[in-house]
Amino acid sequence: MSFPRLKVGLYAFLVAAVFVLASYRLFRRTDSAAPSKDQVLIGVMLQGLSSQHYQPEKVDDAFSKRVFDLYLKHLDFRKQFLLATDVEQLRRYQTQIDDQVKGGSHEFLDLSTKLVAERTKEMQSLYRELLARPFDFTTEESFQTDFEKATFPADKAAQREVWRKLLKFETLSRVSEMMEAQEKAKVAKPSTATAAPAAANAAAPTAAEPVRTAAQMEAEARKRVLKYYDEQFEDFNDIDANERLATYANTIANTYDPHTEYFAPKAKEDFDYEMTGRFEGIGATLREKEGLIYVDEIIPGSASARQGDLKKGDALLRVAQGAAEPVSIEGWRTAKAVTLIRGKKGSEVRLTVKKPDGSTKIIPIVRDVVVIDEKYAQSSIITDKGQKIGYLRLPGFYADFNDNGGRSSSDDVKKELAKLNAEGVKGVVLDLRFNGGGSLGDAVSMAGLFMESGPMVQVRDGQGRTTVMTDNDPRVQYSGPLVVLVNKYSASASEILAAAVQDYHRGVVMGSTSTYGKGTVQRIFDLDEALPAELNNVKPIGSLKLTTQKFYRVNGGSTQFKGVVSDIVVPDLYSYLDQGEKESDYPLKWDEIQPARYRAWDAAPAIEKLRVNSKARVAANPSFKVMDEMVKSMRKRKDETTVSLKLAAYRAEQQEAKLISDRYEEAQKTTTALAFSPLAADVRALGGDSVRVNRANRITKTLRKDITIGEAVAVIQDEIR
Repeated sequence: MSFPRLKVGLYAFLVAAVFVLASYRLFRRTDSAAPSKDQVLIGVMLQGLSSQHYQPEKVDDAFSKRVFDLYLKHLDFRKQFLLATDVEQLRRYQTQIDDQVKGGSHEFLDLSTKLVAERTKEMQSLYRELLARPFDFTTEESFQTDFEKATFPADKAAQREVWRKLLKFETLSRVSEMMEAQEKAKVAKPSTATAAPAAANAAAPTAAEPVRTAAQMEAEARKRVLKYYDEQFEDFNDIDANERLATYANTIANTYDPHTEYFAPKAKEDFDYEMTGRFEGIGATLREKEGLIYVDEIIPGSASARQGDLKKGDALLRVAQGAAEPVSIEGWRTAKAVTLIRGKKGSEVRLTVKKPDGSTKIIPIVRDVVVIDEKYAQSSIITDKGQKIGYLRLPGFYADFNDNGGRSSSDDVKKELAKLNAEGVKGVVLDLRFNGGGSLGDAVSMAGLFMESGPMVQVRDGQGRTTVMTDNDPRVQYSGPLVVLVNKYSASASEILAAAVQDYHRGVVMGSTSTYGKGTVQRIFDLDEALPAELNNVKPIGSLKLTTQKFYRVNGGSTQFKGVVSDIVVPDLYSYLDQGEKESDYPLKWDEIQPARYRAWDAAPAIEKLRVNSKARVAANPSFKVMDEMVKSMRKRKDETTVSLKLAAYRAEQQEAKLISDRYEEAQKTTTALAFSPLAADVRALGGDSVRVNRANRITKTLRKDITIGEAVAVIQDEIR
């Protein structure tokens, strides 16, 4: 959903009034000096959470335990720094954090900061000592890569062993990558005398790379790991009291639900920048989680989308500028990492990523400028068995929230449907895969394009007041067969539209087992606006994004937590991932309310018949078969979190994963390409502009071998027979 900053209107006025009154009560004391910035921040934030959150929590011992557990996770997720005895020292505050935040003190924060600072200094000496000697990759031992399964070391000897295995694993993975690169170079043997660089600014070798021995690679790998940790610890030592306070405040907010967050002033600027839709470099948005930087979204039409290997959920480990030495970014902040990832158009960046199944891959991407048109709704024709089927792709539910004459996703989809009707299509595939949501109003209006007027979604606030959002336009823009494609990353507004289509029996929802499960709306409050004048000296203190409402389908069920279950489930490469609202920390749970009054579509599709036919086709499709094998293999690898520290065994595991991936790519090559073609209206509009014509064709070029779209077309063919 959208995140408007409330500055005007009655609602904003009332909220600000509540905050201001609370601030006066908290801080107009007659006894002592003015409150500190941390007291003001935590106090005002708690008042906002208590008065405005959809499901406010009591600030009691249960609250204290949640904050303790989550802050410990944020503080030392990998369990590298703190000893079990340190954790026990901190545990004495486990049920006292509520009393501390009420009283304006922070003994828990102070002690955790002190302990981590001490251990950081000790670990800096330890990793340098361990990396000074070669590792033996022939011994039989293993390393636990799932840090949630690990325990805090009992003493310093156990901690030393944890670090030894960690550093050995990181050195091992780099040695394996070097060996693979050297083997590929031997096979390729490019002629550097005649070959031109792939891009003007790409780093191209000027001479043959020297062949290195295993010992030389091991020494070089240790050198790179040492450099990475030196840089990481330099960042650790630069973390100041304000950053620690921001992390602590954000942890408190996160215990209410995963989408409630505190933004320090600088973090709020970064958030605003991201929400503008301006993207540079490779065309991917990133997020930090548990010490790693993950791909959160691939921007449609971007360099990453066209290259094809970088996926949502991949963890970025290292970044190289062309053929230069890669730089490890594990443990980095996103703001720092993007300085390496972004770059001039035409230059090459090589990303070493960790896939969710544990395998690693080096992905070369030539940077480009993202054309904003590719963020908007686009449609094409797929010709199949002499029939025209419409394909309509919607990357997000965009809208002009500031009334500046910008575009609306519902208006654009309406125009695309009109063009598809003019082409005489026999069915429409609406692709909402990887669509993370956006404007609620556009989702409601868009649902109304496919059915007559009626309720489309119900919105409930924290006081239990329910608003039924209705499309009042009785006109139906498109009335033919409809398949809505979804996956695990279809969220929020996408789930509202898919749920409305399903509840009205208007079409078929098809894809992964279920969608993401985000059925809440958030608003951003500027905490500075809640402060009385005498507290101006502590400004700026930042902003609070909190959950204020929850969505419900017209049938009464929430989209929160469970998502929307597909009518027809097809194998999906992301189905093995445990990613969704239910896997987050402290998500709001599913519930249901009274259904709205609505009338189902008269010409409902025969779901069971379509499901049976689809299941038979999928079972006989070689590409789906290999995809299913790949998903099972990736789930197995993901569940087997202990990896060998023996080089031969480790490389064999990596090779096994690559072989399955190669089989899928080969199967994809044999798949019959879908016959995409542009709409006649678009061709006329583009005229003779070859640049714009090529740009319009880029999206469908990557979709021609998409077997899920192919199956959606087959479902429509079943329906129109």
